[in-house]
Amino acid sequence: MKVIVCVKQVPDTSGVVAVKADGTMDRSSMATITNPDDMNAVEAALQLKEKTGCEVIVVSMGPPPAEGMLREILARGADRAVLVSAREFGGSDTYATSQILAAAIKKIGVGPDDIVFCGRQAIDGDTAQVGPQIAEKLGMPQVTYVADIKVEGKDLVVKRMLEDGFMMLKVQTPCLLTCIKELNEPRYMSVGGIFECYSKPLDVFNYEALKDDPLVDLDTIGLKGSPTNVYKSFSPPLKGAGVMLEGADKATCDKLVGILDGKHLI
Repeated sequence: MKVIVCVKQVPDTSGVVAVKADGTMDRSSMATITNPDDMNAVEAALQLKEKTGCEVIVVSMGPPPAEGMLREILARGADRAVLVSAREFGGSDTYATSQILAAAIKKIGVGPDDIVFCGRQAIDGDTAQVGPQIAEKLGMPQVTYVADIKVEGKDLVVKRMLEDGFMMLKVQTPCLLTCIKELNEPRYMSVGGIFECYSKPLDVFNYEALKDDPLVDLDTIGLKGSPTNVYKSFSPPLKGAGVMLEGADKATCDKLVGILDGKHLI
């Protein structure tokens, strides 16, 4: 049994967005973190490993510096990692990204007992599209917004969260699940894991490694093959300094009303 976890390196929301001339984000020059929902997917895989002894493989598409993120996940307990990285993949939207990741997962191999985990959505795009699109391209059942997982033989019983409640579903493997933060609390790296992470295998799948897959066509991947075009990316303007008013007397209240009136808020 294998558990394949798709993870993404995303811009740190406390940093500044760097944009290339073509309107895409310059990820190599920005402070980055591992997408939070993906860490819940990693933790779910590691918990299954503890219960079943399965192999945990993490996969990420991104520039070469994403190797550091993958090493950190290996230090948490994953067994091996795959970095999908090539210039031909740059600028991919969710459609093109799912094409490439599905091809990478097929190259790794999906057996009858295997599971693919993804985070619910990435904090940079907030689309929640890549996981379901991967499932469709791999032809496997999917359950999104998973908040609990139980293994029952070859089946999984999962709790799928809704806006006003939840659903209990039984799904057969192989399948794809997208995880939400309510599923678990991600663990920290261990000292032993940090020492071991550089001895664990990390493979790189470039364009040459995946080009024979019908999903990886130059007309359907990268910026050229992305049906979604980003008009402009930018950092939101910084807010001005706030104003502190002390007291609750009439003069202070009149001053507050004057400030709000001057800003046309009342």
